Amino acid sequence: MKKPLLLLLFCAFSLRLTAQKINENYQYHIHKATSEIKIDGKLDEAQWQRCQIATDFWMITPADTSRANIKTEAMFTYDDTFLYFSAVNFQASQGPYIVESLKRDFNFGRNDNLWLILEPFNDLTNGWMFGSNAAGAQADGQIGEGTNLNPNWDNRWTSQTTFDGSKWILEMAIPFSSLRYKAGVGQWGMNISRLDLRTNEKSSWAPVPRQFFSITLAYTGTLVWDKPPPAPKTNISIIPFALAGLNKKFTKGEKGVFRKDFGGDAKIALSPSLNLDLTVNPDFSQVDVDQQVTNLNRFELFFPERRQFFLENSDIFNSFGGEETRPFFSRRIGLGTPILYGARLSGKLDDNWRIGLLNIQTGKDATTALPSYNYSVLALQRKVFARSNVSMMLVNKEGIGFGDDNRQKGFNPYNRNAVLQYNLASKSNKWTGKLAVMKSFSPGLKTDDFTYHGAVVYNTQTWDIGLTYSRVGENFRSETGFVPRRGYQYYGPRIGYTYYVKKTGSPLISHGPKALSFVYVNNQREVPVAVSLSSDNSTTHVLGYNFTFRSRATWDIFTAYDYILLYAAFNPINPSLRDFYVKKGSGHTWTSWSTSFVSSPRNLFTYAVNSRYGTYFGNGTRLRLNAQVGYRFQPFVGISLSGEYNDIRNVKVFATANDQPTLAGTRFWLIQSKFDVTFSNKLFWTTYFQYNEQVQNVNLNSRVQWRYKPASDLFLVYSDNYLPENLGIKDRSIVLKWNYWWNI
Repeated sequence: MKKPLLLLLFCAFSLRLTAQKINENYQYHIHKATSEIKIDGKLDEAQWQRCQIATDFWMITPADTSRANIKTEAMFTYDDTFLYFSAVNFQASQGPYIVESLKRDFNFGRNDNLWLILEPFNDLTNGWMFGSNAAGAQADGQIGEGTNLNPNWDNRWTSQTTFDGSKWILEMAIPFSSLRYKAGVGQWGMNISRLDLRTNEKSSWAPVPRQFFSITLAYTGTLVWDKPPPAPKTNISIIPFALAGLNKKFTKGEKGVFRKDFGGDAKIALSPSLNLDLTVNPDFSQVDVDQQVTNLNRFELFFPERRQFFLENSDIFNSFGGEETRPFFSRRIGLGTPILYGARLSGKLDDNWRIGLLNIQTGKDATTALPSYNYSVLALQRKVFARSNVSMMLVNKEGIGFGDDNRQKGFNPYNRNAVLQYNLASKSNKWTGKLAVMKSFSPGLKTDDFTYHGAVVYNTQTWDIGLTYSRVGENFRSETGFVPRRGYQYYGPRIGYTYYVKKTGSPLISHGPKALSFVYVNNQREVPVAVSLSSDNSTTHVLGYNFTFRSRATWDIFTAYDYILLYAAFNPINPSLRDFYVKKGSGHTWTSWSTSFVSSPRNLFTYAVNSRYGTYFGNGTRLRLNAQVGYRFQPFVGISLSGEYNDIRNVKVFATANDQPTLAGTRFWLIQSKFDVTFSNKLFWTTYFQYNEQVQNVNLNSRVQWRYKPASDLFLVYSDNYLPENLGIKDRSIVLKWNYWWNI
């Protein structure tokens, strides 16, 4: 533990963490409009002719040492209600643009697009992104921790694009009521990022080193107002919803259950930078279905939060701990039990302090016997140096009306966590990291209930070096977090080097090796006889090589060595079953190799292939083959089909009925198809078909979404689950949901 601590402290105090912006000299002077602006993508209003033009963008990739070859011209203006932005995006030659579809929140790397990055607080850490692809599909998101984009954040704004064969024009209007900013401030951080797939050129107005995302706020320029933007007014949004649905479970012979419900959210701006979210009887039917995955792991998998109530300023709550040591994970709340009501306060108190405060009350669930719980979270963040901060968090899960019957069913009356953390982000973003100390409070557990987590990363154009260390106590409990295993120490070093190809005409942009390790050591360092811990001893060493092509295709090859000493019996063929298992205390060693190729996104036909082969638990073998193909009739229709095949053979296991070893294996498929129709940038139809042989389920999910006004939607969702052997129906549901975003 001492070495990671010393390394983090050395980085924190030895770096030059001054507050001067790197791109301070990149300034755009914005002036108030003197004539009306109509959002039609034509830029024929007189006001646009009077605006300063931001041009001469800098190339980010394939090289970041010269101006962009593809010309972009951007302009800003404003009135009392809107911030207006426009961009003329010239192409290298006459021809069609390249986009996936008209669907919102598109993938940046697969579309000709332009993003506007705004950072009103000038803290180089928090901001917003608004963008569009060449066909007019919108994308927006909130930026936290200086470089992390949450694309699920959604708000009200309008945009329009036009295309004439040689250039596409974007015009947008962002209501000041959709932004959070401090009154009286006449300068905002700002940058503009563009991707042109035909030439595979990514560029930005203020230069960004190619090893970083173009949204990295450390490299924003400045939007200079002729006078401070209009002072934020009282901003209250009411977002009611109503739904009707029918559910029926066929395997249980139950009658269909008709569901009708209503509720809503409210967003109240308590100050220009502090927002209060309220919810009563929320419903999350609009959330996309989770794509199923093959799981041969001994621990649960992580799925990101998508529900709107939890998204604004989510980094305040979610930045604590590491990937497997998260003290707070909002997806724990309201899944398996209904949320009755909740409140969430988040934002900036002043230039240096941010706050997150959450309280949610859930009801009982008769089916799962889950009791009623109240969830409270307090998070505070204090900025230090240029972009770093010190933060703390308190998490409380408290049972309501908790009785002996709840204890007998294995539920705890309370669970609490306290966290203190330092987040490191250097001025140039080359050094990042964190150091966290966490303690849990649970009934009857008073020892070994601490968790420590530290990480440091050094990232330049050629070097990517990182080290992660965690120690999780055996009695550390985080029932509102994501801590899939306990009682271990984790070491995660990594190092990579990138060679950039300078030869003109080479199909490669870059290539280079990487090495990384994942080492878990049980705290007790021996297999206990009386108890089965949730951890084990395991080591994975990976050596790989990456190739990145000018077409944006990628090819990776890896070889890996694994060793696992099990601290609990485990079924390596199907972890959800107990028919066969490898014994607790047994050690397993294997090697494997894998390769992955992803084709260029600029082609209408795209594909990706991935394979892995090697030895496995119990001296067996495992072959995994994965492939995905897709075709788009841009911009309206996209079709994709993927399949994963696993073949596990000759695993030495023990049957539950006896203690004699036997050889066992299995083969199973995971097949997924997606059919996307985007009739316009307001009307979408998405259908998923998923066949998961591992869990014996066939799923069909079809959703129509009509965005009839900004951030206001009508959803129709149909879902079926079938038995794979005869396609007999397990359950079926259909839901119609309406919501409306009403600004008071």
